Amino acid sequence: MSKKEHVSETPATAMLKRHGVAYTEHPYAYEEHGGTAVSARELGVSEHEVVKTLVMEDEARRPLIVLMHGDRKVSTKNLARQIGAKKVEPCAPEAASRHSGYLVGGTSPFGTKKRLPVYVEKSVLGLDKIYINGGRRGYLVGMAPAEILRLLEAKAVEVALE
Repeated sequence: MSKKEHVSETPATAMLKRHGVAYTEHPYAYEEHGGTAVSARELGVSEHEVVKTLVMEDEARRPLIVLMHGDRKVSTKNLARQIGAKKVEPCAPEAASRHSGYLVGGTSPFGTKKRLPVYVEKSVLGLDKIYINGGRRGYLVGMAPAEILRLLEAKAVEVALE
């Protein structure tokens, strides 16, 4: 990384700039299969403040995005019930990349290739600041969680498992 810690623009950061979102850039050393534990450690923040972007699909293979605390899992049964689906499950990595336009591990809910419905764990919205993928592996952006509602028209759900 350069000394300035600036990362070149991604579709996610282009969207954030276009909509006047104040955000901070947080590049870190990406580790394959390291997940939010690694990014939280590298940034020196709680894993609860790191929000993962999960691409899932319903029984008809319609894609959707779930935003969840890094230290929590998604109850797919509760999610299906809350969104009126019969079943929800994670997409295969290739399908997730096809829907989002991002590599798995670098998926941002902002600037996706296709406009996907977004669901956010309700308690994420209560945080002062979140750290969420900025559109490439090893790169998070910090922002106010209210921007998720404003830009993505996300619907709040309560589907977190400890």
